Amino acid sequence: MTALRPARLRPSDLARLGTSGLRARPMRAILAALGISIGIATMVTVVGISASSQEQLLRQLDALGTNLLRVQPGDSLFGDRVRLPKSAADMVRRIDGVTHASQTGETGVTVRRNDLIPSGVSLGITVQAASLDLLDTLDGRVRAGTWLNAATERQPVVVLGAVAAERLGLTGPDVQVWMGDRWFTVIGVLDRMPLAEEIERSALVGFPAAKDFLNHDGHPTTVYERSADEAVEGVRAVLARTVSPENPNEAKVSRPSDALKAKAAAAGAFTGLMLGLGAVALFVGAVGVANTMVVAVLERRREIGLRRSFGATRGQVRAQFLVEAVLLSAFGGGAGVLLGALATMGYARINGLPAVVPVWALGGALATTILIGALAGLYPALRAARVPPTVALSGQ
Repeated sequence: MTALRPARLRPSDLARLGTSGLRARPMRAILAALGISIGIATMVTVVGISASSQEQLLRQLDALGTNLLRVQPGDSLFGDRVRLPKSAADMVRRIDGVTHASQTGETGVTVRRNDLIPSGVSLGITVQAASLDLLDTLDGRVRAGTWLNAATERQPVVVLGAVAAERLGLTGPDVQVWMGDRWFTVIGVLDRMPLAEEIERSALVGFPAAKDFLNHDGHPTTVYERSADEAVEGVRAVLARTVSPENPNEAKVSRPSDALKAKAAAAGAFTGLMLGLGAVALFVGAVGVANTMVVAVLERRREIGLRRSFGATRGQVRAQFLVEAVLLSAFGGGAGVLLGALATMGYARINGLPAVVPVWALGGALATTILIGALAGLYPALRAARVPPTVALSGQ
């Protein structure tokens, strides 16, 4: 007589068996899936916020351009501070491919709201002489008032950077500030300049006014240069030798956009800690799933024994509980992905960032939940498969 072979369970049959076990104890299933959900939501949110911040910086970088170079004096072989020539910007303009060049020079004085404030109180604001084409080179804008011109660059007037105006408590022009030993009239306040943050913290006067009223020697401390995108590297190679032909090693050339690139690269530097916290939450969730499945095996011993007595194999029982654990984790993971995406969009909207959730983060989150479900359900599934058919018959 040929022995009967047990019927094979189709994937749809296993799915129905798994979901029926979860539906029988919905509150326990929800609480078990909650840990998985919290861990996945944390990870997706952290990755999403980091990606959104990076995207904002990269968009800002694209808008500002990467063709701005800055030249500053370095130190001589003997450690002395060198000086750039007064005509440094004019020399740079002669380089092929250069479209704009301008310069600023630190004066060494401070700016204060009135003459009663001690001169040592600088508020981190630098008073600088500036050439008239500085805004064209930096692609800057005046937020309020006006910029320096051929007439005002010789007068005791000043244009404040955005941060300088905030620190002085000023919102607009037509007020006076004390610089050196006299009053200067504020004629303008600049908008933010991410590629030249030092200008944001500066009070800017014309070179002639700096010479007449602040005893400035006319030597620049920074030269700004813009060139065509395709000419940037070529200009960069000759820039130091152009402004300091005798000692090119004493001139420092930098690209301000490199700082933004580094900032974008470091935007996720602190995500490791949060990802670690998410991993801990996932581990706790996995323990919860395993505990739920172990309890389910203990509570359903008679059901398992009855199925075994009707011909279910150990492999089928094992597969049933393994699928149930995977589905439990998948429900939690799906909810976590949704919550993480919503949290990322909410954060991005509040902070004015583009909402970006990488596809790899979503796919990785779902793959992680499946793996966690399989690992968490492995031991309970093996334990369920060892339940003998006699359990149902004996009523144990």
